Amino acid sequence: MDSEKKKTDYSGAWAEARKIVWNARWRLLLGSVLLLISRLAGMVLPASTKFIGDEVFVNQRYDLIKWIALAIGVSTLVQGTTSFALSQILGVAAQRAITEMRKRVQAHVERLPISYFDSTQSGQLISRIMNDAEGIRNLVGTGLGQILGSLVTATIAIGVLLWLNWQLTMATMAVLLVFGGALLYAFKVLRPVFRERGQITAEVTGRLGESLSGIRVVKAYTAERREDLSFARGAHRLFRNVAKTVTGVSAVSSFSSIVIGAIAVVMIVIGGNAVQAGTMTLGDFLMYISFTFLLALPIIELTSIGTQITEALAGLDRIREVMSMPTENNEDEGRESLRVIKGTVEFRDVEFEYEEGLPVLKGISFTAEAGTTTALVGSSGSGKSTILNLVLNFVRPVKGVVSIDGRDLQQIKLGDYRRNLGVVLQDNFLFDGTILDNIRFANPEAGLEQIREVCRIANADEFIEKFPNSYETVVGERGVKLSGGQRQRIAIARALLADPKILILDEATSSLDSESEALIQEGLNRLRAGRTTFVIAHRLSTIRSADQILVVEAGEIVERGTHDELIRLDGRYKQLYDKQYRFEQNLFINPGEDFTSPQEDRLSTTG
Repeated sequence: MDSEKKKTDYSGAWAEARKIVWNARWRLLLGSVLLLISRLAGMVLPASTKFIGDEVFVNQRYDLIKWIALAIGVSTLVQGTTSFALSQILGVAAQRAITEMRKRVQAHVERLPISYFDSTQSGQLISRIMNDAEGIRNLVGTGLGQILGSLVTATIAIGVLLWLNWQLTMATMAVLLVFGGALLYAFKVLRPVFRERGQITAEVTGRLGESLSGIRVVKAYTAERREDLSFARGAHRLFRNVAKTVTGVSAVSSFSSIVIGAIAVVMIVIGGNAVQAGTMTLGDFLMYISFTFLLALPIIELTSIGTQITEALAGLDRIREVMSMPTENNEDEGRESLRVIKGTVEFRDVEFEYEEGLPVLKGISFTAEAGTTTALVGSSGSGKSTILNLVLNFVRPVKGVVSIDGRDLQQIKLGDYRRNLGVVLQDNFLFDGTILDNIRFANPEAGLEQIREVCRIANADEFIEKFPNSYETVVGERGVKLSGGQRQRIAIARALLADPKILILDEATSSLDSESEALIQEGLNRLRAGRTTFVIAHRLSTIRSADQILVVEAGEIVERGTHDELIRLDGRYKQLYDKQYRFEQNLFINPGEDFTSPQEDRLSTTG
């Protein structure tokens, strides 16, 4: 897999880490001061062993016991207080850094082109935003603090040990150097494994999100077992990865225990001989033992923290990959502003392909004058929805120009242009909130009376006001608590509220029954007045009044004109019309029957 082959770019990750540390520099500075106080206070106990050994027991100065005990008690109190303050200061700094990183990544992801979302699972993006940022706590929180504390403690401990017995300390350092080399090798081996874990987690999360979002389809096809197996495969991949890291970390920890044991052997042999030879006192030896263990503790901490920092850097590298992708805002820099538009949209020799060598549109040219309605009809896969995506600037032409009021869409700011759009797509997405929130999404400043008015035009008020909570009714995830027709009408009301110059209706009435469609058709006609409208619809009543109808087949416009002109032409549109007319007659005579014409002969299906 690519995730297995790809290596972490630690130079880029370190650059990002330095920025994070710099932003938290004042908290880290204060934390470092508290850390130094805490570590110095923690050395009172091992240092007191010399006085207990030499003065209290050898010289029998038992009056010093109370003073030694007081010093240990005060130092312990100082250590506990500073440790608590340290956790609060660095803990808050870590959480702030995590929150800011999540905000940055989420804001960046939201502004990536539509093509990125078409090829990336939403669950993977959620993992990027939520999980990968979590490792930052080890940079500006307890992890970095522990590293600094361990280094301070180890430096002081080594200095004391050299002062007590430099020969013994040099032997101890030789053992530690061997351990350090083994540690560096272990981290080098573990780094790609940690990076792979984030990728696997993102993939498993993405698949799980899809499975839960499509639970109705899963249950309808009794596919629970297949989804179980799919998730199990991902979970076991994650398990194998975690098992590798657990094994690696355990090996490092076990090796560190062996190193500590080796140091103890060296210390007993050399130190015992030094006491016997009289070059070290009993107190010196006891103090040496205490500071040796004080040195061993940071080594154990560094073993644990090293893996955490490695994991944090792997997460930062994955975040850096996303953050390095150009956003639509980046592309808007240097483009011309677009303040007021009339709404004339023109396609000039436009070609488009989703995959290289497989053209979807071939030399499309037409003009939709401001305030007119353009209807697109044709068989499935003909390219109708792709034309709408080009109008929305969700995708960009491979060749040719799409212009607004004579200005190339690629030369003007995308944000300015989209503020003039109103959209009702074939897949009506509603957020898990109230009906009011979903309609107001198009215009957060809209008042309740405005919303009531657009709901009346969209024929949504009649069912909204029947709910006990009216506009405060919660619709559920993706609007699952509403019928398809109800979701459709709320989406239409949302588009109305945007008061757009350019209106996109992609199967906008596909989920409505004939009676509901008739009720909102007059409202849609009023809405279209003065707006440039593009329509894909499967019923003739929606497109008969269009100013121009484009018949699209195999990525080309094969016929164009008004409804009457195309009927007289007696071509492809007339074929589609005749079949559709028979079905509408059938629906009129037998209103309970569904529209079941062959897909290729429907006037409008997704292109």
